[in-house]
Amino acid sequence: MESYVGLDVHSKRSVFVIEAEDGRVVARGDIPTTPAGFRQLRQQHELAAETPVALETGTVAFYAARELARVGLRPVVIDAHEVRVKAHRPRQKSDRRDAFELCEGLRRGHYRAIVHVPPAPIGALRETLSRRRHFVAVRVAEVNAVKRLLRAAGLGHLSKSLGTDAAWEKLLAALATEPALRTYVAQHHALWRCAQEQIVALEETLAAQPATIAKVAARLQTVPGVGPIVSLTAVAVFSDVHRFPSAKHAASYAGLVPSTDQSGDRDTHGHITKRGSAALRIMLCEAAHHAQRPNHPLHPYFARLCAQRGYKMAVVAVAHRLCRILFALLRDGADFDVAKLAVEEGVFRRTTVQRFRLKRATASRA
Repeated sequence: MESYVGLDVHSKRSVFVIEAEDGRVVARGDIPTTPAGFRQLRQQHELAAETPVALETGTVAFYAARELARVGLRPVVIDAHEVRVKAHRPRQKSDRRDAFELCEGLRRGHYRAIVHVPPAPIGALRETLSRRRHFVAVRVAEVNAVKRLLRAAGLGHLSKSLGTDAAWEKLLAALATEPALRTYVAQHHALWRCAQEQIVALEETLAAQPATIAKVAARLQTVPGVGPIVSLTAVAVFSDVHRFPSAKHAASYAGLVPSTDQSGDRDTHGHITKRGSAALRIMLCEAAHHAQRPNHPLHPYFARLCAQRGYKMAVVAVAHRLCRILFALLRDGADFDVAKLAVEEGVFRRTTVQRFRLKRATASRA
């Protein structure tokens, strides 16, 4: 008889409930949240290989899922919001009750938001990209803090560019007559330099990816405007592209599809959902800015939308199209082919016809 396990995971100890196929509770208890504890769970209760174990998303969910897979069980990570919404008694929350709700929902097949657990190399790539985003945010925060200081002191004209060490040194030299303000700027510069060093180290780690990941990322970089960070982010977020039925589902996972409100004859669409991977969405929007260049293959599409709906709307629309293109390249294992786009390649001239112009200056009469 098949068994089902619900596991409420915490950093030190985890509570479990085991049910039989007919819904009868076979065992309850708690185990240490360690590899030895997960082995004990399987051996003590004689769980068969590939027994499904339900756990909800959280800080240690992926760690627990990897360890459960190592001992021969089949982890099923479920979105915590869906678990709480579908709970039979949502106001009676306890660790034991949460484990029971997970087990009961898994046995009955109630859950739809199953979270993908990436393999170890993709998990390491995601963590490295996450650390890089953190230090980039720190670097930006230090620049903005210095700009606020300078504006408050009436010296905003000195903070035009602080992207290099040379620019910081030039600013410090300009503040020689302001010792107190110069001290503050020097402190921010020290933190900025520290963050910059960590970003460089992390980018070296990203450049030394395993051959399988590096090969896929190089294929994505054949798309104009897609660089190493954008391609690696796409590889890390999509992980296994075959879990998406179509490119539309992949774009929805990135939160780049419009929200829909349909009822009867009324069918309206609003802003993009922003319900997916924020990291991928940000990177795709960064890459979409390259479409404003005339030599970009998506420039005709961008230029038309920019004239009709504005620059920001055009950037989001191009990001949506880039998401679908990257998904297709990952799915098919192919390089970018401009011939598959609905554009013509060549050297085209644009003629602008103006109805009015300034009068030409005429020579004054003698």
